[in-house]
Amino acid sequence: MKYLLVAIGFFLGLMGCANPEKMSLNNALDIENTIKETDWRIEVEQKLKEYGHRNWIVVADAAYPKQSNPAIETITIDTDQLEAVAYISELIERSTHVDANIFVDKEMTFVAEKNATGIETYRNSLDSLLNGSPVKRMLHEDIIKELDKSAELFHILILKTNMTIPYTSVFFQLECGYWNAQSEGALRSAME
Repeated sequence: MKYLLVAIGFFLGLMGCANPEKMSLNNALDIENTIKETDWRIEVEQKLKEYGHRNWIVVADAAYPKQSNPAIETITIDTDQLEAVAYISELIERSTHVDANIFVDKEMTFVAEKNATGIETYRNSLDSLLNGSPVKRMLHEDIIKELDKSAELFHILILKTNMTIPYTSVFFQLECGYWNAQSEGALRSAME
């Protein structure tokens, strides 16, 4: 919310200095788009503070469907997919309470450039962006089943981007940031 108020104040200050006769519709739309851009980022940051182990955040392509389960919230953002993935990755990395398992569609590996222009560049850019993070590749339908199963008890956030290449969604399954599977395994063994 603080960032939104700063952004609005900044733009109001700019508007006060501008000649109203020279303010065009494009300038007003630019300001509105920048505020919307700030809004989704603030909303995601707030959600991440609320979310924890077993929640999901999905950065999806433009054709990703709005799901009927009320636990799955969809926000449409007019943002480049890789930019949104980078933002989510950074938020999770800065967070102390969560970490993430990252899933991508196994089908993406097999999509040919001739059938989906830009897929090669996207795959390479995504690999670079997620370099160092373990990424699990699963069939799209299997990931969706996991998502649906989780949504029976936990909230899921879908960020629907302007990406128009198939099988490019990136799924972040949140985990506890200060307790891992090894620690849990050791605890369970000690309890036996």
